Amino acid sequence: MYETLLIQQHAGACTLRLNRPQVYNAFNQQMRRELLQALQQAEADPQVRVVVLTGEGKAFSSGQDLQEVRNQPSDIYRRVLTEGYIPLIRQVRQMEKPVLCRLNGIAAGAGCSLALACDVIVAAEEASLTQVFINIALTPDSGSSFLLPRMTGLQRAFELAATGRRVSAREAQQLGMVNEVVPLDQLDEAVQKQVAYYVNAPTKAIGLIKRMLNRSFQSDLESMMQYETWCQEIASRTADHREGVQAFLEKRRPQFQGQ
Repeated sequence: MYETLLIQQHAGACTLRLNRPQVYNAFNQQMRRELLQALQQAEADPQVRVVVLTGEGKAFSSGQDLQEVRNQPSDIYRRVLTEGYIPLIRQVRQMEKPVLCRLNGIAAGAGCSLALACDVIVAAEEASLTQVFINIALTPDSGSSFLLPRMTGLQRAFELAATGRRVSAREAQQLGMVNEVVPLDQLDEAVQKQVAYYVNAPTKAIGLIKRMLNRSFQSDLESMMQYETWCQEIASRTADHREGVQAFLEKRRPQFQGQ
């Protein structure tokens, strides 16, 4: 069904693997379109409880394929962003299911933005991230100017954006950009542990958590407490909440179904 993605769905998890390894999984129009469609399908599928994004080959994604924008009209970047990357990042952030990044290699430019937009990043020690835009006299896009300072602080975000230097997975973890770092040969095992948790978690509550955290960036305390009350009302009506309470009273592990 897809030419630029490899998709595997098993036991509640959907893995989307960027598949243009010959160009380090650089994004062209087709891959942007196919990834957005695959994410939308995963969101709509009740059998999917967690989504994993990763790359085929040595890279996660080297960002925008410059061959696509070379010698194009001056508004090409605006069109690529508004029609491609903005809907893609919005889909990852607003999807009410956890999105995990299996960071297997370099994540550069828009590829870095996509990784940072994920809810959890598990990285191989050999992986790295770079805001490479400055190297071709461009500015961060695809959400990096929003996400990066909230992870690292303003001054560090400025340094990374203004220099485009490559950040190792270990340094990225120290800066708050990455959740977990393991040797490459242990990456699949580490990702699977995260997947095993989320496919058995109360998915609707996870989605509401994403809603709240997204909103918190633009809200004050009073507004967030009101929003928390609204979200809690929704969560309290779910079958998983009833199961969680029953399991607690019966002193057993809850069996959440994502409902």
